[in-house]
Amino acid sequence: MTATPAAPGGSMSPRHIGLAVLVAAVWGLNFVLIHVGLENFPPLLFCALRFAVVAVPAVFFVGPPKVAWRWVLGVGFVLGVVKFGLLFLGMHAGMPAGLSSLVLQSQAVFTALFAAVLLRERPGGRRLAGLAIAFAGIGLCAVDRGLGGPGGAFALVLLAAVAWGLSNVLTRRAAPSDALRWMVWVSAVPPLPLLGLSLLVEGPAEDLRALREITPAGLGAIGYVGLVSTLFGFVAWSYLLRSYDATAVAPYSLLVPVFGMSSAWLLLGERISPRAAGAALLVIAGIGITASRPGALSAAPGWWPRTRPRRTAAPAAADPVPRG
Repeated sequence: MTATPAAPGGSMSPRHIGLAVLVAAVWGLNFVLIHVGLENFPPLLFCALRFAVVAVPAVFFVGPPKVAWRWVLGVGFVLGVVKFGLLFLGMHAGMPAGLSSLVLQSQAVFTALFAAVLLRERPGGRRLAGLAIAFAGIGLCAVDRGLGGPGGAFALVLLAAVAWGLSNVLTRRAAPSDALRWMVWVSAVPPLPLLGLSLLVEGPAEDLRALREITPAGLGAIGYVGLVSTLFGFVAWSYLLRSYDATAVAPYSLLVPVFGMSSAWLLLGERISPRAAGAALLVIAGIGITASRPGALSAAPGWWPRTRPRRTAAPAAADPVPRG
């Protein structure tokens, strides 16, 4: 896709609105496919296979990353091993797919917290109010989950959102200029650590059994989560962010938990309690408030904060983003 830059704040064309909604639907349905994959594989092995499908053979064709290796390794570990490992473990432990898609949206709260501490970014009052509303929604979700299921599974998914927030800030520091190349190399980091953890925690016998008894459903889950959700979703989202101002695109990420919870209800029969519905409204409203002015919603739901912003030429010394 070739992006045609639009003026900041420009309205999106109907075709691109449809693409944004499609990406949100793909990412929302992703949680149902993760559920399917976890019925066929141990969680850490499934996570390793998911990243292997993204990285191989793409790493042999995209060329080396254009950022320092410490950023690739750091984000690959925090995002791939910690964030997705905890997410898959949490869903395996009983966290429903629909609620997982909602709780992960709290990454916007943790991104803001890490950005304030590590990047010295100071959110304004409006954004703080929106984040407080979103966090209240997560708290309501925790109460609902505590009454209706294991709290440990909820905690794992919430910790996954914390890790996602940290990886967002690390990626902002790395400032990759080629988003697709960056994503491929970040995806090349997690498979071996996750496979090692799977052998230690889940055991070689369980891993071999899952691979010997692999089913079409398991293969389909790997293909969807790795190729459709990651490669197609990320490339399409990056294209939109390069074509329009981020504030025109980012609000469509609020549809991800809507599609996640509705698809889990339709396909998995997950019940949406009144508390969960109220929590969803609070989270979506809170993050929507943060997206109501330029730059407020910093994280695209697929991987990291928005693509590197377009800007006019300036002396190197004025660039606050480290290159090393």
